[in-house]
Amino acid sequence: MEKQPLPGDVNHTTESQLDGDAVEENQEGSSEATRVGWNSKLEYFLAQVGFSVGLGNVWRFPYLCHQNGGGAFLLLYVVLMLVVGIPLFFLELAAGQAIRQGSIGVWRSISPRLAGIGYSSCVVCFFVALYYNVILSWSIFYLGNSFQYPLPWETCPKEGNITVKECEESSPTSYFWYRKALDITDSIDETGSFNPYMVCCLLAAWTIVCLGMFKGIKTSVKVMYFSSIFPYVVLFCFLVRGLLLEGASEGIAYMFYPKLEIWADVQVWRQAATQVFFALGLGFGSVIAYSSYNPKNNNCHRDAFTVSAINFLTSVLATLVVFAVLGFRANQKVNDCISSNLHKIKLQILTGKVDNGLIPTLDFLHPSSVTLKDYNTWFNENENSFPGNLTACDLEKELQKGAEGTGLAFIAFTEAMSLLPGSPFWSALFFLMLLNLGLSTMFGTMEGILAPLTDRFKTLANNKTKFTIFSCVVGFLLGLPFTQRCGNYFVLMFDDYSATLPLIIVVMFETFSVSWLYGADRFLTDIEAMLGWRPSVIYKYLWKYICLFAMLGLLGATVIQMFIKPPTYLAWSRDEATEKYLNYPGWALALLALLIIFAMTPVPVALIHTVLKSRLKKTSRDAEMGQYSIVNSSDMTELDLNNGTAGAPS
Repeated sequence: MEKQPLPGDVNHTTESQLDGDAVEENQEGSSEATRVGWNSKLEYFLAQVGFSVGLGNVWRFPYLCHQNGGGAFLLLYVVLMLVVGIPLFFLELAAGQAIRQGSIGVWRSISPRLAGIGYSSCVVCFFVALYYNVILSWSIFYLGNSFQYPLPWETCPKEGNITVKECEESSPTSYFWYRKALDITDSIDETGSFNPYMVCCLLAAWTIVCLGMFKGIKTSVKVMYFSSIFPYVVLFCFLVRGLLLEGASEGIAYMFYPKLEIWADVQVWRQAATQVFFALGLGFGSVIAYSSYNPKNNNCHRDAFTVSAINFLTSVLATLVVFAVLGFRANQKVNDCISSNLHKIKLQILTGKVDNGLIPTLDFLHPSSVTLKDYNTWFNENENSFPGNLTACDLEKELQKGAEGTGLAFIAFTEAMSLLPGSPFWSALFFLMLLNLGLSTMFGTMEGILAPLTDRFKTLANNKTKFTIFSCVVGFLLGLPFTQRCGNYFVLMFDDYSATLPLIIVVMFETFSVSWLYGADRFLTDIEAMLGWRPSVIYKYLWKYICLFAMLGLLGATVIQMFIKPPTYLAWSRDEATEKYLNYPGWALALLALLIIFAMTPVPVALIHTVLKSRLKKTSRDAEMGQYSIVNSSDMTELDLNNGTAGAPS
């Protein structure tokens, strides 16, 4: 359904301009006379929630919560969400809805000198789309391999009658991930060849995105009815199944155990703020693009709280699921550890190498009946005096293994699912959920690229389908380096660094532009005209001071952290069959710097271009005026009298 521009849409930019050239600039880059609108509020919610709820809710939030104080981190996250996240989210929603343009058009409406903010958002969105779709290709690969029984990552392969050493020294899931799926090199310096399976999966991922986007929100929203809702169905299924598993309660207890002393660590605040920042998708331009399709009287204030609450509750739900299942996995590992050590103790006793005073009062015949507490109590008392190579069994240590990022999804969680009855079903369900979570986020990311550019350039707007297909083809071609054997290291580099700093800077410019250049009071007045009521004055002070200084603090803390601790990446050593952290080489750091500079270049370029253009026009007008002589009124009167024209009728 095509909707006519709302009253005031055309003239909005002239009302809000800060530069005299704004009218001409907007006329040159005006988009179509009509703008697509959402068919229902449900479609809009599915789009916004689908974009903001992504893979980070499933594999980054649980890890951060566990590593940074459990319940204490949750409380800190909620506080930062209320004072920083929601106000900035509301700002982007209101700006997009008021001006009904993508990110480029919104900031050009405030001033053409700020148009670079929108272009920087597009560049960062493109960076994210390149590596994010690679993660989708991994999910497609695992989804395809889930329709086997037994699962190919349940046991180690054999060469003849000998188990592959690399797998035996690590685990079947780690071996399958690093050797079969990625066939990874030992470092980022070793390029390696292209992985043909991943190339095909990447092509499939971009094809799905293209098919879902080629008609704009009219087609993508139809896919979102499934991609945004299905993950919640899967999470609830996993939650019910996970809570019934042995060890689930221990996993959840470890997850939420509060460690209030962690609040004294500045880095915990930085990580919590960064997670709030990325959880809501601030700075991408996607939030602005989606809200620009809303009618002007839509209650975007309520939407900001609703979407943020759904995002937070989804993170908590995913955390419960993850640590219920990881608790089951850790419990299985601990039981295996106890059984192995009891077997060693039994052998030492049978060979007579143990004094009677050291023989533990543990049930060797039924190792499963021996509790972790009883075993560790005996082990701590007799570790140094008992002969043999015994080990401690630590539940929390097992919970921490592989609990972050790709390690959580493709190693730890995958291993836990392989222990469940009917493991292929749960595996297929899990990776289908990851695929759908990623797709809904990818749709929003691509909308953050396509909507601003088609709004800005009429040629692209008239050929939007072709432009969408072209963008997906370019994305696939530029994403091919990520399918090399060292591609995973580039994914980590892009995920950790290429988007973080530019997005923080983009949001900082957005906040400054609205609250100081345009004026927070003026912006609140515009919102009042839209909604029919004025939001609380507290937003004025949050935007002008709290949010702006929070962005500056986050930017400073991130830069300082990079200087204090040089950027590292997690590499896989084939010979040692283990993960280890390596420093990025000099050329990789140079590439990181270039990516960050390239992402932020549009901001000063747009500013310089607009200033120069304004001065050239002013010079041109002055030169034009200089071609005419100025005659004063007395001279004109005398001339008219001499010619006998004074008082002549016109």
